[in-house]
Amino acid sequence: MAKIIDGKSISAQVRNEVHIATSALTKETGIVPGLAVVLVGDNPASQVYVRNKQKAAKEIEMNPIDIKLPEDVSSSILKSKLDQLNNDDSVHGILVQLPLPGHLDEKSIIRLINPMKDVDGLHPENVGLMLGGTPRFVPATPLGIQQLLIRTDNSPSGKHVVVCGRSDIVGKPVASLLLQKDTAANATVTICHTGTADMGVITRQADILIAAVGRPEFITADMVSAGVVVIDVGINRKTDPSSKRGYRLVGDVDYVNVSEKASAITPVPGGVGPMTIAMLLFNTMTAAKLSAN
Repeated sequence: MAKIIDGKSISAQVRNEVHIATSALTKETGIVPGLAVVLVGDNPASQVYVRNKQKAAKEIEMNPIDIKLPEDVSSSILKSKLDQLNNDDSVHGILVQLPLPGHLDEKSIIRLINPMKDVDGLHPENVGLMLGGTPRFVPATPLGIQQLLIRTDNSPSGKHVVVCGRSDIVGKPVASLLLQKDTAANATVTICHTGTADMGVITRQADILIAAVGRPEFITADMVSAGVVVIDVGINRKTDPSSKRGYRLVGDVDYVNVSEKASAITPVPGGVGPMTIAMLLFNTMTAAKLSAN
């Protein structure tokens, strides 16, 4: 039976470390790291994520700034708001909550963020720095995955890491991060995606499997080998009449059966999710430090 990788516990450690660094920065410079989260529309899941991010920022004495815009906001108004935040010295980190409504081009919007305040690490300048091995801001979920592995003695160095999913937010950046020549990386990385033929042939080769496909319980026990370390990034609603809500949350991995073969596995919820918020706070603290210099 797999050992559970407790993202809640590890994220609490990270938040405490960031809190200490934030307090020291404020004491030395007077700077209180400011994190502006821009939410467009009223997507319920996005609202929950934003509330959790803002609450976590407040708990470690950062300044959370909540920007809410209507679903039908024009790109010009959103650009004007981002310009305002870019030029506000009290704002050190800017995050635009994704996904955006269909009439807004996400890639274009991300490019409007000052790359020195892009704590999501999605601006092309920050993507390029990461690919070049000199990262400024690494996207929070990939950075959280790396910390989960390192802090549970599952170093990716020398291991075959298989990433299922090629999104700009998780799949591509985590693959790039873990193949870097670094003691916390140095892995051999393979990416699988919707165009991969017979994915199980590849996933069974994994020492570490990262599932980020956005499909409930897609990774089944026959797709993994004994002893694999499984990082499940997915969070999906699955109908469950026995639940008061009528559904339960599941990952991209068939947790019950895969955990019988894996050596370690992240639960859903309580695995990667808390780490994403913790690393966002880490990036915000880093941005505030950079502004001080």
